[in-house]
Amino acid sequence: MLHVSGLSKRFGENLLFEKAHFVINAGERVGLIGPNGCGKTTLLRILMGEEKPDAGAVRWAIPHERVGYLPQALQWAPGARVRDVLSGSTHLDEAHWAREVERLALEMAKAPASARQALEEAYAMALDRLGFAATFASEHLLERVLAGLGLADVAPETPVAILSGGQKTRLSLAKLLLSEPAFLILDEPTNHLDIGALEWLEGYLASYDGGMLLVSHDRAFLDYVVMRILEMDPQTHAVREYAGNYSAYAQAREREREKAWEAYQDQQERLARLEEAARRLKAQASGIEQETIHYHYRKVAKKLARKAVVQQKRLQRLIESEEHLEKPVQGWHLAIAFDQVPPSGQDVLIVEGLAKRFGERTLFEGVHLTLRQGERIVLIGPNGCGKTTLLRILMGLEPPSEGLVRWGANARVGYLAQDQASLVQGDTPLEVVRQVAAMTETEARTFLHRLLFSGDEVFTPIARLSFGERARLNVGLLMLRGCNVLLLDEPINYLDIPSRERFECALASFEGTVLAVVHDRYFIQRFGCAVWAFAHGTVRRFADLADARRGGAMVGTDEG
Repeated sequence: MLHVSGLSKRFGENLLFEKAHFVINAGERVGLIGPNGCGKTTLLRILMGEEKPDAGAVRWAIPHERVGYLPQALQWAPGARVRDVLSGSTHLDEAHWAREVERLALEMAKAPASARQALEEAYAMALDRLGFAATFASEHLLERVLAGLGLADVAPETPVAILSGGQKTRLSLAKLLLSEPAFLILDEPTNHLDIGALEWLEGYLASYDGGMLLVSHDRAFLDYVVMRILEMDPQTHAVREYAGNYSAYAQAREREREKAWEAYQDQQERLARLEEAARRLKAQASGIEQETIHYHYRKVAKKLARKAVVQQKRLQRLIESEEHLEKPVQGWHLAIAFDQVPPSGQDVLIVEGLAKRFGERTLFEGVHLTLRQGERIVLIGPNGCGKTTLLRILMGLEPPSEGLVRWGANARVGYLAQDQASLVQGDTPLEVVRQVAAMTETEARTFLHRLLFSGDEVFTPIARLSFGERARLNVGLLMLRGCNVLLLDEPINYLDIPSRERFECALASFEGTVLAVVHDRYFIQRFGCAVWAFAHGTVRRFADLADARRGGAMVGTDEG
């Protein structure tokens, strides 16, 4: 369905990828991964014809109209309503396809034999689209998709502009899936989806029989959906292929890294032996020459010196040969670590009878929970259920409708908000860091380098930073503040997979207490010692995600 050959792209001096080759056939679901900035979105835009490559070719075996594309940056017509988005697609326009069928039929009647095959294929596709649009009125697929994505209760007349970020993402997905494309290209489809919507989408895509290429940082999602991984490597600028899902890829990459280091270390030992042998021969020859003027012994010394030169040349040839291995590149990754923190009391947080209402709507009530020292708790629930509101109440940023929040002795709380509103838009990363910690400019720049800010990027105003850059900066500020309790609202939402893994490692070494809102199930399984979940109008404690399901917790969108 999709053939990519020799694709290359650079922006100025920045080479993103070169000589990329891959093929995706019908029924193949492929994940495209790589760190932020390596060119994943650019590659997708080239595949869609929205951007031109510097070299190479993209060939589709299906009409371009059969390719469904979900971009990362969603755009809507001013004043658009939910109904307009779902019904405005030509994929669902019966009159459009009726006209297309009629047009193609007339063209086939006049076309020469050489052009008939392409017209017949287009005609068959138009008939298929017409049939789908004609039966769309039954709304069976519409109801299934909207319910699965948690949009069943959104009124058709609702303006798109007032929808949340998650609802807009789900609306775009609904429009795309309803068009039933033959090939899907999805750029971060899991952004803003709660666990229920994620799992519904996984099931839908796993049964999809077309071709698929998707970009995602959700490792559990990749594990469930894809059967092959394409990795974009910013060091080699290559696109490499791995069989299996994300876990299989991670294991294969780890084996590659181990083999590369073993081969490099073996080579270094061999070079060291050659260098030591040459050094010994040279030293031995020099010693003989200095100790005697006897012709025989000086002749022996010359032979040893020649052997030393031969060894040295052999060493140099090996270094310059194609067989010489460079030291494996570690890459530049997020480097975060929390310093030792002061201890808090055993009961870090006690919540008694907490409730929150907005008018006649009750988000939660009767919440009784205790957070103890050293615990790692994950707070889960569907989008809009009140997770962020609960964190804001715990931080004293919003009043509860009733109940009490009591922080324990010596609790030094750090809060990472989902909207990242704590950052002053006109400040720069360098200024923010020096406001929080007593550092020289050199020390602050070194610290920011660990957060992947290089060169003049430290002078970029916050307003011009990406969401991922702001997330990294906020994590760094938490490190500097010496907090022993962390309240984190979607801390890894905008982090790529390498950064997520390093953030997880940093939290694992953090000696304090953590309460985090997260939808990443990989993170939940490896990080959480317990779950607080929205269930039956309140928030209850469960052992894990499976226990929360058994207890009737609202882990996500109802499937309907």
